[in-house]
Amino acid sequence: MVGEAMHQPNEVQWGWTTQAVIAVAGGPKEADMSGHGMDHGPEYRHIDDMPWETLRFPGQHSKMVFHPRPERPTEPNTGFVRYEPGAYYPRHRHDFAQVWYILEGTFTIGTRTCGPGTVVFHADPHYEEDLSTETGGLMFFVQYAGPSTGKVPIYDGRFNMAARKPLSEENLQV
Repeated sequence: MVGEAMHQPNEVQWGWTTQAVIAVAGGPKEADMSGHGMDHGPEYRHIDDMPWETLRFPGQHSKMVFHPRPERPTEPNTGFVRYEPGAYYPRHRHDFAQVWYILEGTFTIGTRTCGPGTVVFHADPHYEEDLSTETGGLMFFVQYAGPSTGKVPIYDGRFNMAARKPLSEENLQV
């Protein structure tokens, strides 16, 4: 049955939403067949299609896949951070939440050593421990509005910098 969950005795019940493409001004949108309105379709980005940008701490560069902007204020800061060998940053705090996934390299985060496959979750509000890497490395991250604080991640002046500020000018309060 299209658009309905099927249930058999002693089996797991699975549900799904069936969608149809309809034409609207500006191009096709997905119609939510459940009657709840218009759903957004997926967006795709590839790391090779974006330039590396200057990030706020020494030895770091980022490729932002998505980030909040006036027309899309709820979009998370999402992207990749490349750390050069010897890169570091000091302990600091944030009011938003975030998740990191280490793809390459070995990192010392606080007193813990973390390598590829490690996932780090920071609830809101949180502090980030000192981070350093002798090998260099690559992380994928998602920063999003804190469920308890309501504070959104910061993009401007952090990820799209023309030049880094000295660490002495960064807000590192914990």
